[in-house]
Amino acid sequence: MSTLESRPPLPPFTRETAIQKVRLAEDGWNGRNPEKVALAYTPDSQWRNRVEFINGRQEIAQFLDRKWKKELDYRLIKELWAFEGNRIAVRYAYEWHDDSGNWFRTFGNENWEFDENGLMQRRFACLNDMPIQEAERKFRWPLGRRPDDHPGLSDLGL
Repeated sequence: MSTLESRPPLPPFTRETAIQKVRLAEDGWNGRNPEKVALAYTPDSQWRNRVEFINGRQEIAQFLDRKWKKELDYRLIKELWAFEGNRIAVRYAYEWHDDSGNWFRTFGNENWEFDENGLMQRRFACLNDMPIQEAERKFRWPLGRRPDDHPGLSDLGL
């Protein structure tokens, strides 16, 4: 993939285009395809995810592959928190279970920085896992993209 490939919407972001960018990221992650998701990042993208430091698309794809093999039935909602220029801040929550059937809701915040072509060049994520009972789940759509009529985080009181 060329580093000149464009991934709209492009910075500088407006409120509308920042919301679009957040939803596109959510949709990608809900698709749980590590190689495809990695293409939304620059070839030399830098991440911090919890205490793990990840560099470049290959490491991103490897990280996501490990993540989605551990975090089963993963469903994610992201919400715009703030934006300016080529940066976006989001808050998010996702639900998943481990191979023993223990359910979790993970809450987090991410800071994103994009290059001029709309590829994410830096991602800093802080997140925490909260054990929940299966009956407490709020994200019950079929695996894949969250339906447009499904409530967002604020609507769910999260």
